[in-house]
Amino acid sequence: MHNINENSRMAYFGTKPWHGLGTELASPATAKEAILAAKLDYNIELQPIFLQNRNQIPDRMATVRVDTQNLLGIVTKKYKIIQNVDAFEFFDSVVGEGKAIYHTTGALGLGERIWILAKLPKNLIIKKDEIEKYLLLTNSHDGKSALKMFFTPIRVVCQNTLILSLMNASSGISIRHKGNIKNKVEEAQRLLGIASLFYSDFEKIAQRFTEIKIDNKNKVEDYFNQVLEIDKDDPETSTTSLNQRGDLLALFENGKGNDRPEIKHTLWTAYNAVTEWTDHHRTIRNIDKDKSLRLENIWFGTGAKLKERAYDMALAFAGINKN
Repeated sequence: MHNINENSRMAYFGTKPWHGLGTELASPATAKEAILAAKLDYNIELQPIFLQNRNQIPDRMATVRVDTQNLLGIVTKKYKIIQNVDAFEFFDSVVGEGKAIYHTTGALGLGERIWILAKLPKNLIIKKDEIEKYLLLTNSHDGKSALKMFFTPIRVVCQNTLILSLMNASSGISIRHKGNIKNKVEEAQRLLGIASLFYSDFEKIAQRFTEIKIDNKNKVEDYFNQVLEIDKDDPETSTTSLNQRGDLLALFENGKGNDRPEIKHTLWTAYNAVTEWTDHHRTIRNIDKDKSLRLENIWFGTGAKLKERAYDMALAFAGINKN
């Protein structure tokens, strides 16, 4: 089983995704090509909700996928639908058509969440450690999330995603399903212009992380304790937490690319031990039945929150003000 929706799977360009699903594109897609290839050109409509006695529930509506008539969520009457086509056109209007290379697009569940991942030009090089720059747009139709766009760097050597802050205005934008959506494009362009400084700032911060040596076991354990929220003085710390810290210590020493002399035993490799563990090794319930749960977790779930905390702890460790 997998959570990639059968009626609207996904499309990809380049390396085949880890779950093996999707329509391969022979060349980088435009937003329109991507949405058609992934079968995401379906519409959502609001429908009234009735009780068994045929009384309508006031102030509540159902979001329904038109082609399948699947119920995706329950929302208020103020809720504004952002159709998939509009979301993708919005993406083009913000980043500029033809300026980004669309790599992956798809839907989760019954189609209640869609995403598009685009690669931006000019990779970052952090002490010979190559970082690709991506921009992710995600939209939901279940009333649980706004339309969001945020930056997600990906470390090439191990394909792990770095910081993923859904709420911080310095690394992303969020548009709620209310009011006139199209009038918000200009504001989004302004915010994205500000947010484009993110990668410049991130490069400087990452370089700083590579300059901070952590060759003392107590120091690196202290960092991982903070990330995992382990109290080192608590004798009742769970075996699971201690095993997780052991995994992080092993990746700190031998994670992909972490043994390079330029970065070995630094704050950068400690931080990347967390991101690699979260994306590739962390145990996720029901992952054997549904491999897309890992993707959902690292982009939208507890994995994303864990990596954000790892980044915040690294900033604190380096004495860098987050704001």
